Amino acid sequence: MNRSLQVAFPHVYCELDFTTPLELSVATILSAQCTDVRVNQVTPAVFARYPDARAYAEADRTELEELIRSTGFYRNKANSIIGLGQALVARYGGEVPGRLDDLVTLPGFGRKTANVVLGNAFGVPGLTVDTHFGRLVRRWEWTDETDPVKVERAVGELFEKRDWTDLSHRIIFHGRRICHARKPACGVCILAKDCPSYGAGPTDLHEAAALVKGPETEHLLELAGVMQ
Repeated sequence: MNRSLQVAFPHVYCELDFTTPLELSVATILSAQCTDVRVNQVTPAVFARYPDARAYAEADRTELEELIRSTGFYRNKANSIIGLGQALVARYGGEVPGRLDDLVTLPGFGRKTANVVLGNAFGVPGLTVDTHFGRLVRRWEWTDETDPVKVERAVGELFEKRDWTDLSHRIIFHGRRICHARKPACGVCILAKDCPSYGAGPTDLHEAAALVKGPETEHLLELAGVMQ
């Protein structure tokens, strides 16, 4: 299934825009209960206004909240971001640490956020168990665990560690493009022959094709034999 996902998504990447570990940390905090598209619309102004950890640590809360308001839960997110800046200044010289054990102690960080930052900003393999990841691996019966930490451990045992980051991206891409929560596009899914949940969504080729989303749509439909 992983090899099939590599065919479907040969070029995977973090869909949050960033240039530094700090920017990715802030973007990931903002992405909770929010689309990456919306976060990417918000972060250019945020990154320009707060160029380093000290700037976040000393941020005016009202101003920061207004900048991030459209991402939802903006008060909690502002608390996390300001707290993150303060913790980085106080404990890590203003730099985001590159170790899981350190990252999970930071405000706004859990294992999911830590693995996003490790995998994409530091090149340290990690599994990002977000809602898409957990939903798909249970749908595929890779595990029946629901706790994200247990899901991470169970899936991690199935794959070489070096594959974890890209595997996470592929699963998340597949969840966003094809394997939707309520109506998966089963009829055009590259995993159809291996998926124990095949038939959860439309199996008709053209009905399923209409459900495919994202920039890879043309490629995914070509793989399914749908003529454009």
